[in-house]
Amino acid sequence: MTEQASIETPVTPVTPASPASDEALMGTAFVQQLVKQLRAQDIHGTWEGKTDLELLKPYIHTAEERRALPILGDPDPETLWHLEIFYNAIAVAVERETGQMVSPMMKMSHEGFGRMVLIAGRLVVVNKQLRDVHRFGFPSLAKLADAGGKFFDEAVAMIRAYPAVAQYGA
Repeated sequence: MTEQASIETPVTPVTPASPASDEALMGTAFVQQLVKQLRAQDIHGTWEGKTDLELLKPYIHTAEERRALPILGDPDPETLWHLEIFYNAIAVAVERETGQMVSPMMKMSHEGFGRMVLIAGRLVVVNKQLRDVHRFGFPSLAKLADAGGKFFDEAVAMIRAYPAVAQYGA
């Protein structure tokens, strides 16, 4: 019986990933679509002078802003509107990537609990249980882009894994 020499691999120190710049985050498919969705809602042109980052401000809450929000509460119409636009942006970005029509459907109680699904054909590509919707938001642009990008990536992967189910009229 012969002994095999063990092969050691060098250990590389784990360093945290460098945070992506705002410019790089603004270039992602999801964030670009979110900005387009918001700009499309400005029928009177009141937001023409706002930068894209300023338009995204309602989605970003600092720690102090989050602490100021009540623990319990009913979501206001503007918060629900921002939630719908967030998921609409994911749906449109997925449509552009896959060529499959994606429909968002939301069921929400007046207390801020519910479910959001994105459906392509007969395939549910996003299924998100919603809680505490009155506190909907993200601590940074990076977290916003990451959350939307994750839903986008999962939906695209689901459609590519099950293309026959995702097609309408199938």
